[in-house]
Amino acid sequence: MIWQLDLLILALVVVCALAAITLKDLLSATVVFGAYSFLMCLLWAEMGAVDVAFTEATVGAGISTVLFIAAILRTSRRSKD
Repeated sequence: MIWQLDLLILALVVVCALAAITLKDLLSATVVFGAYSFLMCLLWAEMGAVDVAFTEATVGAGISTVLFIAAILRTSRRSKD
């Protein structure tokens, strides 16, 4: 495969992982986590594991992100900070 593309996707995966860990806002962290899952889907597809990439796209980037956002929207903060 193209090693430059693999390296670029891997660098973006690491950046998304660090951003998802360090963000204080849960909704922003969830969106970045969805981007992380999509990039992992691209990485699996680039490595030739199309079935794993399809599963990662549907479960990781799709269903998990929607469920996380729905859970965050149904919760409320107890304090103003």
